[in-house]
Amino acid sequence: MAGTLSKEQRQKRIQDIIARDSVSTQGELVERLQAEGIRVTQATVSRDINELRLVRLPVGKGRHRYALAQTAGHVGAQEELARLFQNFVHDIDRGENMLVIRTADGHATGVALVLDRVRRDDIIGTLAGEDTIFVVARTTADAENIMEEFHAMMLG
Repeated sequence: MAGTLSKEQRQKRIQDIIARDSVSTQGELVERLQAEGIRVTQATVSRDINELRLVRLPVGKGRHRYALAQTAGHVGAQEELARLFQNFVHDIDRGENMLVIRTADGHATGVALVLDRVRRDDIIGTLAGEDTIFVVARTTADAENIMEEFHAMMLG
């Protein structure tokens, strides 16, 4: 897949790249495309980002990544998650790439449901009981960032 692609083909490659990898800047996206042999300028990538309606999601420690708006979850889910963390989450603990979130009795499934709706690619999955949510992060580093972000949400 070398050379110049149609706009549709190029935008499909962009979607594939951001679904697979954490890309936080237009420059990184240009580099990824060029590494695949696709000739593209940053101005073109900027237009593609606007047309695809990509959004930048926080991934912790002041870093962001691009995601498709429809798979990024809606802003409402993120706001709802923050509200639930402030009201119902009591404790968060981590071991390697796994987190355990303790909630008020009966609230774990509701918090996990909203967490699932946010659709983060750094979280592989969740499992909820009455007052405990088990979260599996993609990597140990992701778990560290998620824990930091969740602690911040707990504190408001």
